[in-house]
Amino acid sequence: MTVLLLNRGRISAKELAGRFEVSTKTIYRDMDTLSQAGVPILAHQGTSGGFEIMEQYTISRQYLSLEEISSIIAAVKGIGTAVDDAAYANLHEKVKTLLHQSEKHQEGVRGDSLVFDLNPWGQGPEARQKVNLFKEAIDETRKARFSYVNMNGSETEREVEPYALLLKGNVWYLQAYCLLREQFRVFRLSRVQQLQSLADSFERRQVPSLDGYAWDLDWSKNTADTEVTLVFHPQVRHRVGDSFHSDQVTVLDDGSLRVKGKLTVDEWFFGMLLSYGDQVKIEQPSYIAEQLVRRAKNIIGRYEN
Repeated sequence: MTVLLLNRGRISAKELAGRFEVSTKTIYRDMDTLSQAGVPILAHQGTSGGFEIMEQYTISRQYLSLEEISSIIAAVKGIGTAVDDAAYANLHEKVKTLLHQSEKHQEGVRGDSLVFDLNPWGQGPEARQKVNLFKEAIDETRKARFSYVNMNGSETEREVEPYALLLKGNVWYLQAYCLLREQFRVFRLSRVQQLQSLADSFERRQVPSLDGYAWDLDWSKNTADTEVTLVFHPQVRHRVGDSFHSDQVTVLDDGSLRVKGKLTVDEWFFGMLLSYGDQVKIEQPSYIAEQLVRRAKNIIGRYEN
């Protein structure tokens, strides 16, 4: 409750009661208990009233367990794997000072139980260079210019005001104000080419929040989900587990795997199927199987001569 008040500011008794699933009377008793324990709780009356903690109050190290501090250290180390910034190395050292000497010894004996490495295996230095260049441009409020290839394969020259880097899964994105489109856009870094950091600075705009950033259905509005049935050879079982939800997969008597569910049939879908070679067969619908056969014949046709 103390942490919630520190992070959220003023909160009503009703909201706290709902959060902790107790009565408002219990909340008032808890506030008295916190006050008696030395936490400076302020109570405000009226429709906009509630409880808050005095602005100067900060949480003590004693509220953090060894596991919680270890998680913070792992997260800071993870950022350092992707961004060449001495500030994160310094932050890592500062967070470690929260550990007592005995806990530091425990850390050394126990080893890292949680590791964040933001550089995917097989990724070259180019991706890290893009992240660092954009990070520097964001910190110094400088514009950037690059060539960008969208999902339809069209290439355009973009000049942007970069605001934030976003990591979704193992893919980096940039949130920036695009001067070409005159609106905020999110760019996938793997599609950014010929990147340049410009000397021109910019005045920061009111930026949309990335909290809860989720898939936008408009991105795939030209495609509709289709009920598809696929059968995979047992040899590619590990890949099927990586690509499809377990609820969609059934293991057959011969060890083959049947995948059945609604999938988006687009270029990515056909590229994914072709990557399995002869280890997959489309059972339904037949028109998708026919389309895959045409694509395979076109591939063969490119090598006939």
